[in-house]
Amino acid sequence: MQQDNRPLKGILAGTAATLLLIATLLASPASAAETREIPSKKAALVVETLATGLKQPWSVEVLPDGAYLVSEKGGTLRLVRDGKVSAPLRGVPEVSTTGQGGLLDIALAPDFAGSRTLYLTYSARGNGGSGTAVARARLSADGTALEDTTRIFLMNRLTARGQHFGSRIAIAGDGSLFFGIGDRGQGPRAQDPRDHAGAILHINPDGSPHADNPFLGSAEGLAEIWSKGHRNPQGLTIDPKDGTLLTVEHGARGGDEINAPQPGRNYGWPLVSYGRHYSGAEFDLGSAAEGFEPPLYYWDPSIAPGAIAVYRGAMFPEWEGNLIVTALKYQLVARLERDESGAIVAEERMFGGEFGRIRDVIVAPDGALLLVTDDTNGALLRVSRSTTTD
Repeated sequence: MQQDNRPLKGILAGTAATLLLIATLLASPASAAETREIPSKKAALVVETLATGLKQPWSVEVLPDGAYLVSEKGGTLRLVRDGKVSAPLRGVPEVSTTGQGGLLDIALAPDFAGSRTLYLTYSARGNGGSGTAVARARLSADGTALEDTTRIFLMNRLTARGQHFGSRIAIAGDGSLFFGIGDRGQGPRAQDPRDHAGAILHINPDGSPHADNPFLGSAEGLAEIWSKGHRNPQGLTIDPKDGTLLTVEHGARGGDEINAPQPGRNYGWPLVSYGRHYSGAEFDLGSAAEGFEPPLYYWDPSIAPGAIAVYRGAMFPEWEGNLIVTALKYQLVARLERDESGAIVAEERMFGGEFGRIRDVIVAPDGALLLVTDDTNGALLRVSRSTTTD
C-alpha cells in the first residue's frame, strides 16, 4: 500500500516558499531596513540608505547629473549612482594614511558643470613627515578618473604626528578656497603666525594667497593665513545667504566650538578653552581672555564634531538658517537654531546612536540632508521630510 506523504510534501513546499521569500527580501535593494522614519521636534524625517560598503567615507558632493562623489579616508574616490558604488577613480593623489590622515574633503568648483574642476584636501608625505595638502583636478567626462591632478598647497612644517590635519574646504563667491588645518598635535603651533598649523587658510584656485589675507605683504605671518588659534577645525562652511564663514572645531576634554573666523583674529587654542586638557588641567588663561575671540557656541562634554552646514533649502522651511553639525562621539546630528543676530539659542540632537559615527553633512540641491557614516562599512544616507500624515 502506497504511503500518503501529502503532509510531508506540504511541509517541504511551505519550507521552500519561506526560503524563497527570505532570499527575495535579502536580495531586494529597497528592503524595509534601508528606509526609516524618525520623529524630530519640527518635522517627521525619513532616513534612506543610498549606499553601503564605503570604507570610512569622509566627504560627499552631489554632481550635476545626480550622482554622488564620495571620498574614503584610505585614499580612494568613488561615484555612487542608483545605489551602486563604483570602482576607485584613477588619478587621485597619493595620500599618507598615518593616524587621522588620509583623503579628506571634496569641493566642487563653482563652474564645475562646465569645467568639471574639483578640489581635494588630504595628508601628503614629505621631508619630516606628513601634512595637510590641497589638490586641484578635473573629473573625466566618463567619471572614472581625475585628470590634470595638481597639488596647489602643502603646509610649511611637516611632522610624524598622526593627528589634527583638519580639513574641510569652503569656496567663497569669488572662487577662492578657505580650509582648515589643525595644530598637528603640537598645541603651541596654533599660536605661531609663521606656521600653517592651527589656522584657517585662504588661497586662490591656483594656490596663491588671497588678496584679503591679513599677513599678505607682511613679515609678521604667512601670507596664506586667515586666522589662528584653532585646535582641529574639521568642519567648515560658508552661509550662502550672507557669506559668513563658520567652523566647527574639536576641543580636548570639552570645549568643542563653533566659530565665525575673521581675518587676523586669534581663537585662543591652546591658551583659552571652555574644556580642559586631557590631563584634567585647566587652560593657562581659562575660558576667556582679552585678545582672543570667544566661540559662538561650545559643547562640554565634547561631541567630537565632524562637519557643519547652514540649512538653506526648500524641504525644511522651519530649519531656515539653522546650523547642522555632525558628531562622531555621540553618533548624532545637532540642529542649532539662531536668532536674528545670528546667536545660537537652541539645540536639538537627532539620530543619537541610530546610524553610527556621522562624519559629513551637506544640504542637497532639493533641500534634503546627505550624511556619511565613519565606518569600515560606511553608508551614504539621505534625510528627507516624511510624507506620512496623521
